Amino acid sequence: MPATMSLPSPVAIPMPTGSLEAYVQTVNRFPLLSAEEERALALRWRENQDLEAARQLVLSHLRLVVAVARGYLGYGLPHADLIQEGSIGLMKAVKRFDPERNVRLVSFAIHWIRAEIHEYVLRNWRLVKVATTKAQRKLFFNLRSMKTGLEPMTSKDIARVARELRVKPEEVVEMETRLSGREVAFEADNDDEESYAPVNYLAADRDAEPLAQLEARESESGRAAGLEQALAGLDPRSRRIIEARWLREKDALTLHDLAAEFKISAERIRQIEAKALEKMKKMMQSGESALLALPSPARLAPA
Repeated sequence: MPATMSLPSPVAIPMPTGSLEAYVQTVNRFPLLSAEEERALALRWRENQDLEAARQLVLSHLRLVVAVARGYLGYGLPHADLIQEGSIGLMKAVKRFDPERNVRLVSFAIHWIRAEIHEYVLRNWRLVKVATTKAQRKLFFNLRSMKTGLEPMTSKDIARVARELRVKPEEVVEMETRLSGREVAFEADNDDEESYAPVNYLAADRDAEPLAQLEARESESGRAAGLEQALAGLDPRSRRIIEARWLREKDALTLHDLAAEFKISAERIRQIEAKALEKMKKMMQSGESALLALPSPARLAPA
């Protein structure tokens, strides 16, 4: 078609929702714009927000989107979805295009089209994200084409790729590992015992075993009984100090609080506390675990 042929106003922007072949044939019918036409339409959109001008700019560059999207078919994603994402990038490019810079829209738009497709590929190529940082994204889209063969990369290849892409060698190794791996379902799809699934190789939590739960309950009961017996062997003042200092979940009293209550010095409270703890340790009968449950007088924090 001649470059000066204008687009009919009733034509809407097509989307690749039906036959992909028919869509490609449709976008190839839209005429290319000359530099003068492109500039005039871009000025109409920029100065007057003319939607018809923006529509013609988009339609004339949809064939570019199809061509760019075709280069990403190796990731196993639908061509129609890649085209749709690229079309979004094209619309963003038209919205931000500045005709005063004397640059053709095709040179400006290709970066936006690729950026949108890149985001789509990274979101949908795998369930687990394989590239999140700038260096990882650069490696994700360039590593395959830079490899010399299907074999694992040698140290020389890794150094070459790292130097050309300006990334760390360990980042090259990590990305190669991610790209060569494959996703495995956590649980098998059937009851075949020979089928591999990570869930079959995970050790069960020991605390979930009935014997372990019974032992834990008995141990807790023994500690509680031993603690109650040890407290019962203290005089009222010592018991009050221990309970106020160590057996409260919230608002534990300080040495000075207890000193004011019993009208003695804070140092005297500390001495009574240390003596009471030592006595309780000797009275406890639930073994080493109960001893560890009580603080050592030597480690008592200063008031």
